[in-house]
Amino acid sequence: MNAVSLIPAALLWPAAILLAMTSTAMLVSRDWRACVGALAAQYVGVFVMVAFNWPLELALVKMIAGWMTGAVLGVAVITAPQSWREQERSWPSGRVFRLLASLLAGLVVISLTAPGVALMPGLRLAQMAGALTLMSMGLLQLGLTAQPLRVTLGLLTVLAGFEILYASVEAATLVAGLLATVNLALALAGAYLLIAPTMGDVG
Repeated sequence: MNAVSLIPAALLWPAAILLAMTSTAMLVSRDWRACVGALAAQYVGVFVMVAFNWPLELALVKMIAGWMTGAVLGVAVITAPQSWREQERSWPSGRVFRLLASLLAGLVVISLTAPGVALMPGLRLAQMAGALTLMSMGLLQLGLTAQPLRVTLGLLTVLAGFEILYASVEAATLVAGLLATVNLALALAGAYLLIAPTMGDVG
């Protein structure tokens, strides 16, 4: 289905492993810098996955938009660092619990990857595994926290997984631009939620 891809298929599994590592790091880490850095690295993996089906230019748009969302979120946390620290002190679950939950999500991904490829033959096995990993880890992130930065990271992760699936059926420039806009809108919304509690202190 993708005879003109500039991305060799051999890079898909390393990209899937990268996605698993970065999404787990965002779930487990208590350092916002590590979370934002993992998000940036995650979009490199998404770029490889998407570029296998999309023209290179459209895939680059996706990666650059992802890096911009990370920059927006990073600036927001720097502006209002107390909003991150206060939430992190009251974690309802520790790193061990989150790591075990991510392993359980990984087992679910393994069980669903082959049936998913059967339903979407345009995807390679590694692409399906990467997409399901991102969506499951993003949903897990959303279910374990109400902290604005983590909620935003969860939403961006779920959306990135969906985009890998969508790339196998559609490669329209308009859709790529729309998805990039949605990513940036989510980042701006998350940045506002991080900064909003400090706005009343100004003046």
